[in-house]
Amino acid sequence: MKSKRKSTESLDAFVDRTYGKRGAHKREILESGYEHFKVGALLQQARLDRGLTQEQLADKTGTTKSYISKIENNIKEVRISTLQKIVEQGLGGTLQLAIRL
Repeated sequence: MKSKRKSTESLDAFVDRTYGKRGAHKREILESGYEHFKVGALLQQARLDRGLTQEQLADKTGTTKSYISKIENNIKEVRISTLQKIVEQGLGGTLQLAIRL
């Protein structure tokens, strides 16, 4: 039996087709969600690189394990001042932000 192969497309092409080109409302919602996810993923990776549990990081920064988990899992948005405290006091790093136009 012959199998039909669908032509493959790049991820960029799929996203453009599904969510529209950059600047489209649906695409902007997708991109915004990705940025929030990225903050949580970066925080989790930094915590793991430091060999800390969520509870240890929370203790160092005066937050709760639940709060750290919610940030890492994109359930809760984090204020920049709180993120800075987590990065500096909890992880011993520095927070850098950028605006690109």
